[in-house]
Amino acid sequence: MEGKEEDVRLGANKFTERQPIGTAAQSQDKDYKEPPPAPLFEPGELSSWSFYRAGIAEFVATFLFLYITILTVMGVVKSSTKCSTVGIQGIAWAFGGMIFALVYCTAGISGGHINPAVTFGLFLARKLSLTRALFYMVMQCLGAICGAGVVKGFQKGLYENNGGGANVVAAGYTKGDGLGAEIVGTFILVYTVFSATDAKRSARDSHVPILAPLPIGFAVFLVHLATIPITGTGINPARSLGAAIIYNKDHAWDDHWIFWVGPFIGAALAALYHQVVIRAIPFKSRS
Repeated sequence: MEGKEEDVRLGANKFTERQPIGTAAQSQDKDYKEPPPAPLFEPGELSSWSFYRAGIAEFVATFLFLYITILTVMGVVKSSTKCSTVGIQGIAWAFGGMIFALVYCTAGISGGHINPAVTFGLFLARKLSLTRALFYMVMQCLGAICGAGVVKGFQKGLYENNGGGANVVAAGYTKGDGLGAEIVGTFILVYTVFSATDAKRSARDSHVPILAPLPIGFAVFLVHLATIPITGTGINPARSLGAAIIYNKDHAWDDHWIFWVGPFIGAALAALYHQVVIRAIPFKSRS
């Protein structure tokens, strides 16, 4: 225990929290390796099996995500009394719990994005190439469409009569309210992703075992609790697109732009905040 306490003390001294404004967030004496920025285009990926395997993992994960979550939503909505169902809290747990499980399963293969907004934020931070980002987004959207389609296949009438899990701005809220909810909700999610997977944090807090999928899933759960009454909670363009395509009613498309624009703005702000403010990457010393 004494040796462990010494390691903790040394780690705390090495990774001090106080940094002069405009300087590197990481010290020059560090026991972690900062990954190099991903190239914008990486043609070599297209001939690599690991590239396609990662895309398949994203497809399957998003498929399972939509299948479980939309099925949970249908189970709650179809009931005349919410007391006999898992309710809004149960829906939030379904979304958060599935993200926790699926990120855990796919993180080592594709990074466990399962969300075009997460992919977009990581792309802006140069964590992956444009080639991979676009491939992931396409596979995520296809997986979401298939997942929602399987739910509709169980009972088409029930699915269509209960909204199909499609995201819409609820009555009493404006489009601006919905857009704001999606921006802030996605910011929370993507900021959590950056923080949970940060190389410096992993090194500095190595004495504290942190399972990255746990805070990510918990962030999804909390955002759903807050914004289900406003938009049904999108914060994932693939999830919103899959449900909208399979449900395919006019009102599901009226506000659909919100569930792309909001998450992408939120992801961009989270990437900017983490890279520029928290990590001060653009200001790090070149010496």
